[in-house]
Formats: sequence, C-alpha cells, structure tokens
Amino acid sequence: QVQLAESGGGLVQAGGSLRLSCAASGRTFSNTAMGWFRQAPGKEREFVAAIAWNGIPSYADSVKGRFTISRTYAQNTVYLQMNSLKPEDTAVYYCAAAGRNYGLKYEGSYDYWGQGTQVTVSS
Repeated sequence: QVQLAESGGGLVQAGGSLRLSCAASGRTFSNTAMGWFRQAPGKEREFVAAIAWNGIPSYADSVKGRFTISRTYAQNTVYLQMNSLKPEDTAVYYCAAAGRNYGLKYEGSYDYWGQGTQVTVSS
C-alpha cells in the first residue's frame, strides 16, 4: 500500500507560480514511478507530468516548458513546479504512484492516488 498526500494548491494570478508537493508513504519509494494528473470542471482527468524510477521526466504538451516535475528520495516526495500559469491550468491536481516504469501517461498505469489539491488561476 502507498499513501499519497498532496499539498501546495491555491489561488494565483495568471503568470504566477505554484509548487505542488506529494508525500508518499508505505511502499519503497525508489521503486515507484510518480505522476501528476488534473481534472478541470466538466472535463476528464488528464495527464500532466510523470517521473520514472530513474528520474526521467515526461510532460503533456500543454505544460511542457512551464512545469517541472522532480522527486527527492530521502523525503519520499515528488514536486510539481508550475510557472507561467494560465487560467486553463485551473483544475484539481492529483498525485499518483505506479509500480511500473512505462505507460506513465495513462491513468490505468497507476495503482494509488491522492485526494487532490485545487489549483485556481485567475485572469
């Protein structure tokens, strides 16, 4: 079992920045790939970013160049640094953990999910 707890969401103006954190506990973190997804009102949940066991990141085209995913093994934490935020980034952001190191853009690859944290970007 893996427990995930997100934090860092909030309200920010367009062009601003936020950093989301996801603290993991339970399973050996170093063997777990981590991802961030988001769900806007009335839309399906979508992939944002992921980081594999070996630290290799991947991003959705919509956030590439603006968001950065990273992880610290000592603190069992994954981060999502979000810069140049846009109103269309408004969503509930979810952290997820996967026991595999491939297919990380797909929800079905993940075994555990956090409760989500709200990010609101005002224009």
